[in-house]
Amino acid sequence: MDDWNIVNWMNQAWMRLAREPAVLVTVVATKGSVPRGPGTRMVVFAQGELGTIGGGHLEFQALAHARLILSGQPAQNRLSQVLGPSLGQCCGGALDLSFERVHAADVPRLREQCSPQRSPLALFGGGHVGKALVQTLAPLPFAVRWIDSRDEIFPTDVPDEVDCEHSNPVQAAVADLAPGSRVLIMSFSHAEDLDIVIACLKRQRELGDLPFVGLIGSATKWATFRHRLEERGFSAQEIAHITCPIGVPGITGKEPEVIAVAVAAQLLQSL
Repeated sequence: MDDWNIVNWMNQAWMRLAREPAVLVTVVATKGSVPRGPGTRMVVFAQGELGTIGGGHLEFQALAHARLILSGQPAQNRLSQVLGPSLGQCCGGALDLSFERVHAADVPRLREQCSPQRSPLALFGGGHVGKALVQTLAPLPFAVRWIDSRDEIFPTDVPDEVDCEHSNPVQAAVADLAPGSRVLIMSFSHAEDLDIVIACLKRQRELGDLPFVGLIGSATKWATFRHRLEERGFSAQEIAHITCPIGVPGITGKEPEVIAVAVAAQLLQSL
C-alpha cells in the first residue's frame, strides 16, 4: 500500500469536505506497470481536487467521471482502465478505480480510514539541520519525535505530524522510543551525540529493535567516535550498526536543506 502519499493534502481535503461534497477516488487494484499503487487516493470537488492518482489522461478521465457523479447523473462507482494507446499512456498496466460520493458526515470515518501508516523516527537535535529535516520529513511516511535537551529550542511553526520533546539528559529518551524507531543524531555537541549513540547501541544490544541509527558528522568525527565506542566495550559488529556520515552518496552540498533531502532519501531507502 502506498496510501501514505495523502499526508500532504488530506487535512486540507477533510476541512474542505466539511463545507462541500466531493468524490473520493481510490486505486483499488493494479496489474503491471502503473503510475500509483493500490490505496492511492484523491478527493475531487466540483472545482479543484486534492491528491493525485498518477496524472496524465488516466487522471483526466477519473476527474471527469467523479464530477459526473457529483452532478447527480447516473454513473458507475467502479471503472477499469488499461493504460495503453487509447489513454495516451504507454505504461502497459491496468488498474481499477472506485468512486465514492462523500459529505461532511463522512469526515470522521475518512480520517480513520485514510490515515497513513507511519514509521516511528526519533530526531535528536534542534539545530539548523534538524529544523530543515522536520519540514522535509513531515509529508513523508514517518512519525517524527523531535528531541532536544535545551529549553525553548523548537520553533513555533512545527508541522502537525511532528511531536517535540524536551529531555535532559537527552539520551534518556532512547529508553522509551517506539519499537522499530529509526534514529537520527545531530545534537548541539559531540558529547551529547556520543551519549545518544551509546544509549542506542545498548538498546540495540538488549532489544535489537532500532533498524537504523544515523549520526551526522565527518569521517574524522566518526573515527573518534568509533575509537571511544571500542573503549566502552562495543564490538565492531555492534559499532557497524551506526551509519555515519548520513545521507545518500553523491550529494555534496552542506546546506541544511540539501542535507535534509539526502537524509530523507536514505531513510526512504531503509523502509
